[in-house]
Amino acid sequence: MILYPAIDLKDGQCVRLFRGDMDQTTVFNDNPAAQARAFQDAGCEWLHLVDLNGAFAGEPVNAAAVEDILAQISVPAQLGGGIRDMATIERWLSKGLARVILGTVAVENPGLVREAARAFPGRVAVGIDARNGLVATEGWARETDVEVTDLARSFEDAGVAAIIYTDINRDGAMRGPNIEATAALANAVSIPVIASGGVSSLDDLIALKNCGARLNGAISGRALYDGAIDLAEALAILKD
Repeated sequence: MILYPAIDLKDGQCVRLFRGDMDQTTVFNDNPAAQARAFQDAGCEWLHLVDLNGAFAGEPVNAAAVEDILAQISVPAQLGGGIRDMATIERWLSKGLARVILGTVAVENPGLVREAARAFPGRVAVGIDARNGLVATEGWARETDVEVTDLARSFEDAGVAAIIYTDINRDGAMRGPNIEATAALANAVSIPVIASGGVSSLDDLIALKNCGARLNGAISGRALYDGAIDLAEALAILKD
């Protein structure tokens, strides 16, 4: 299982939100590229990047920060937030991103997900963010009546590389991940699932690893910045 350290970008800084609220922001580093290098130097095999402003704006906003990160790392990185058309997908992949994450458009324009997955095999993931089992879009600002499992299953034959599942109520709250819902989703689809939201301790990572579903990985942010998770120990446990 892969540990994906999260670098969430707001106004060019590395931040964490509390339950997706842009007004409850903690700045952890004003040099995201340096943070990315630190994660890489610690042995991380992937990085998870989010353009928070872009998720609300519907277009890339923190492009300069992302490009700076990509210029200074050699490990693969995936990016979500504000990626809602083929031109943006193509532009990011051409700049060295290993994978783009499509969230809002997965609900509003699923045909784009399929088109992108065909055009760029293995390089398109679907981000499913949910409150109480229902998908939220546009930076988590708009709630839908679409159920998580239904949306995930609709892409079974699309060739997407992964599903990043985030329980919004757990994100940044240090309350632990929604293991039951994550395992249920992973067991309901054949697409690799990455857990996100609430991973706050080594015990959480171990529980996800042993949850009875084959998860591709887990994303953690605040716990790594706060020191609640020892990164070296976590990487060793997940590789075991």
